[in-house]
Amino acid sequence: MSTATDTRPGTPTGASSAETLLTVKDLQRHFPFREVQGLKMVSATVRAVDGISFEVRQGQTLGLVGESGCGKSTTSRLITRLDEPTGGSITFEGRDITHLKESQLRGIRRDVQMIFQDPYSSLNPRQTVGAILTTPLRVHGLHKGKERQRVQELLELVGLNPEHINRYPSEFSGGQRQRIGIARALAVEPKLIIADEPVSALDVSIQAQVMNLLAKLRDELDLAFIFVAHDLGIVRHFCDQVAVMYLGKIVEYGDKKKIYEAPEHPYTQALLSAAPDINVARGVAPKERIRLVGDVPSPIDPPSGCRFRTRCWKAQEICAQQEPPLVAAESDVATRRRREGGLHLQACHFPEAKTDLVAEVPAEA
Repeated sequence: MSTATDTRPGTPTGASSAETLLTVKDLQRHFPFREVQGLKMVSATVRAVDGISFEVRQGQTLGLVGESGCGKSTTSRLITRLDEPTGGSITFEGRDITHLKESQLRGIRRDVQMIFQDPYSSLNPRQTVGAILTTPLRVHGLHKGKERQRVQELLELVGLNPEHINRYPSEFSGGQRQRIGIARALAVEPKLIIADEPVSALDVSIQAQVMNLLAKLRDELDLAFIFVAHDLGIVRHFCDQVAVMYLGKIVEYGDKKKIYEAPEHPYTQALLSAAPDINVARGVAPKERIRLVGDVPSPIDPPSGCRFRTRCWKAQEICAQQEPPLVAAESDVATRRRREGGLHLQACHFPEAKTDLVAEVPAEA
């Protein structure tokens, strides 16, 4: 695959793997609406994302996990500026992009690309694969006069036949279409890719192939990822950091090893305990299962204090009165980082590490 020299103004050179690429601080997205209640028209607000903060470094992969409706996809759309934030800030490579105008976003569009969940609706059925992959090259003025060659290189990079450049999306399977979507994201040589559940619409047998492709591309091209998923197993094997979301908030955040081996927030513990354990079929006693009661509260009127308290078995009076901050369980965060090798934050008044919720992954031969 040929590489083009990046001559965009403001592009750092010689960046180290520890350089911060994206910083999200207190990000919010509220959707106001009006509805009829009885004989009155009532105004209300859906708090889809309600004050979340995290960082993504160059070459790092952050996994966003949580139940449907917790704000994962909305967060993705805010970072790519497909939606306008209500509050907070988004900083990319030191530049505040929170409220940039559409005309100012072209450079950011090149650096931050998205892989969509549905490989069927995300591709234009009236365009050939060649036209789909050539469009971003022409928009950003890349590989002029060599667009066809570049498209063939992209198809080969994602495991497709370069000779299929003149085919339409309807002539490909779901897995092949998602590979085309990945090729489109890679066409402009981005630094950050946001993958919004890229394998959830695919067959299980195809999911592994697409995930192996993403991992290969991440390592070869030194890409940073924000990976949105429901499948905790995929997140465990693909991501470096994990952020667990619940009702528009991040309730636990940190290195995947700590999140999976010693989760401290009750909601994270419940999610991990619900994951299937294949060791049961081998005669191993099943791990502890935590069953949540009740439904997820409405983001229109979230509970006071801790939002998880209505389903939490540890909830006490303080949980209704005071919202727990996202902090380390120990007061000295620097000491915790140095001793354990990474940061582990949770938003709970009564954190308690559990180490018996996830089955051990057998070592590869």
